[in-house]
Amino acid sequence: MRILAAMSGGVDSAVAAARAADAGHDVVGVHLALSRAGGTLRTGSRGCCTIEDAMDARRAADRLGIPFYVWDFSERFRDDVIDDFIAEYRAGRTPNPCMRCNEKIKFAALLERALELGFDAVCTGHYAILVDGPEGRELHRASDEAKDQSYVLGVLTAPQLAHTYFPLGSTPSKALVRAEAAERGLTVAQKPDSHDICFIPDGDTRGWLAEKVGTAHGDIIDRDGAVVGSHGGAHGYTVGQRRGLQLGVPASDGKPRFVLEVRPVSNTVVVGPKEALATAEISGSRHSWAGRAPADAEFFCHVQIRAHAEPAPASAVVREGTVTVRPETPFDGVAPGQTAVLYDGTRVIGQFTVDRTVSAVPIAG
Repeated sequence: MRILAAMSGGVDSAVAAARAADAGHDVVGVHLALSRAGGTLRTGSRGCCTIEDAMDARRAADRLGIPFYVWDFSERFRDDVIDDFIAEYRAGRTPNPCMRCNEKIKFAALLERALELGFDAVCTGHYAILVDGPEGRELHRASDEAKDQSYVLGVLTAPQLAHTYFPLGSTPSKALVRAEAAERGLTVAQKPDSHDICFIPDGDTRGWLAEKVGTAHGDIIDRDGAVVGSHGGAHGYTVGQRRGLQLGVPASDGKPRFVLEVRPVSNTVVVGPKEALATAEISGSRHSWAGRAPADAEFFCHVQIRAHAEPAPASAVVREGTVTVRPETPFDGVAPGQTAVLYDGTRVIGQFTVDRTVSAVPIAG
């Protein structure tokens, strides 16, 4: 096969490209330039789209003896990921930019161009397993549970899975990948993993949003509607947040309070006790299926609401274009904008963006 290997500049994508070449595929490496500031420098292990990353990817491709290119996807990344991120926070939602990047950039824009150029598949260093089942290709969890990335790949559809290649999915541990990179003479063998949001390299999401959205002082209220503090912009808060609230009125029981709801229209943040974060139901209309759609409108599954959350047993209902999930035990705080990924054992069924949550402890107002 002709394989286009997406090379981020990290060890995983470099070893994935190497394995694709070892398997006898015709491999071409490509690094995606996603930043509008071409000279952006890396800060520690934050980010994955800096000038150093592009140089690391080129060196890895040279070592592997494969052609290498840098493609400028910065405009598409700005429109589909960064602008979406800002708009979601403005609307009082908590988005996952990695999900949007996979959905809109790596497995949409990149894959579309790859197919146009005659490639058969896009190869990445994600930890997930593809299985060719009787009803088409399936997406499964990786062998290494600690590195499993099937959650952030839950946005992939059947046509995208048909042209995707994940060489690392069955590798038992990341340590083995690093050891292999060292044996191959790849300089990225011990490079730290990237983390946090790549376009906010200093990790200060609230400060970054304040620059983009501006500040607008508003009230922090409790579940009864009493004002207990103030804030500089509701967009800087998310459901489940405890730190940085700066409440002027302590809780009567002396216990910490958490963000329960963000109301962008009134620029109000609602806080309350931890037990009030319990969520009995979530639903959303923006959904997709990773392969075949569920055979029944109602089915049992396991649901994961964050990249590193434990999957929870739940019942799901698909009705009039909306997916509704009710966990057997309430979720511990879910914010609109989060992504819920549905599993059948290790297989990813699909995903939806949470539009509505129902608290197990009703909130006044």
